[in-house]
Amino acid sequence: MARIRVLTALKIKQNLKPGMYADGLGLYLKVRAGNSKSWIFRYRTGGKLRDMGLGPFHTVSLAEAREKAEACRVMRLKGLDPLAERLKERQAKTIEAAEAITFEKCAETYIATHKDGWKNSKHADQWTTTLQTYVYPIFKDRPVAAIDDDLVLKVLQPIWKEKTETASRVRGRIERILDWARVKKYRTGDNPARWKGHLDHLLAKRSRVASINHHAALPIDATPDFIQILRREKTVVARAFEFCILNATRTGETLGMQWSEYDEKAQLWTVPGARMKAGRDHRIPLAKRSQLILAEMQEIRTSNFVFPGGVKERPLSSMAFLMLLRRLERHDITAHGFRSTFRDWAAERTDFPSEVVEMALAHTISNKVEAAYRRGDLFDKRRQLAEAWAAFCAETTL
Repeated sequence: MARIRVLTALKIKQNLKPGMYADGLGLYLKVRAGNSKSWIFRYRTGGKLRDMGLGPFHTVSLAEAREKAEACRVMRLKGLDPLAERLKERQAKTIEAAEAITFEKCAETYIATHKDGWKNSKHADQWTTTLQTYVYPIFKDRPVAAIDDDLVLKVLQPIWKEKTETASRVRGRIERILDWARVKKYRTGDNPARWKGHLDHLLAKRSRVASINHHAALPIDATPDFIQILRREKTVVARAFEFCILNATRTGETLGMQWSEYDEKAQLWTVPGARMKAGRDHRIPLAKRSQLILAEMQEIRTSNFVFPGGVKERPLSSMAFLMLLRRLERHDITAHGFRSTFRDWAAERTDFPSEVVEMALAHTISNKVEAAYRRGDLFDKRRQLAEAWAAFCAETTL
């Protein structure tokens, strides 16, 4: 018959040698080197011997250890595995805690964690705005663990056809937040917002439903007249707008231009990759007219920004061009649309190769052409293209 209650508090407090000291009926005191002690309940299940920790001696007394061992023996009589039951209990507590974590809380934490790594400072605002507009009305306060296919589809289906691009971005943002929540163990299972192998079977392909909305562009032959209107405007915004048109750049690239990016001697503007859509540096050969605009801005230089705004050490607002067009009562065009005008002009009125035009627009092109650009020949051709475009805009003949 197995002995029980062999250990005493006095004996345990002694400096025992490393080893296992039985108290009886599966309860042991495990002593390690350095005289650290902890309680173990040893039992056999499925033919395997298992040890279950019951806590360190400095925290769990002998009497408490015996109570814990007794509870384990009761479970064994019921055919239960004490270790498995403890795991279930912990998982239940984890799930219970996760149920208190809402999707909104996860989204806020995700944005706060990742926003410093986003190259565009407005990216976080865009995330928050789209979530507030389309997602939160459906499952803002729902536990993140409870977000399922039906809820995701309830967000996406109403906007999938009419606002396909926005819907696609919303889907991607939901997917990232739910992936983050899974890694944090706030939810388990597959991601209901994933596209491949899941939503691609439940929603129509973007290419089938997306309505393509091109930026309103000015007709080619109307461009010189518009340039003359800009030149009559004696404002920083007008100079920036003309500079943007002449270089076929995106609005943000122009407005964010700093003097450190301009090489006057080489007649070159290098836009850092951090401000480029493609994420890599973009060299722009400047036509003479562009250089004259920079010379004008140099005379009134007040900050590191070439086109300064009303706030010290800040560029013009991202809305500056739109407000100028409104003031000129030109609701039919957009600043970005002039990139299309430039591409149409190059294709219809010049013999410049398409890869030269695409490079000027900073579009991604083939590796072969990229290699040619690195050798410099495309850059020289782009300088010729820039001068030809500037001449056309000024209605002069080369």
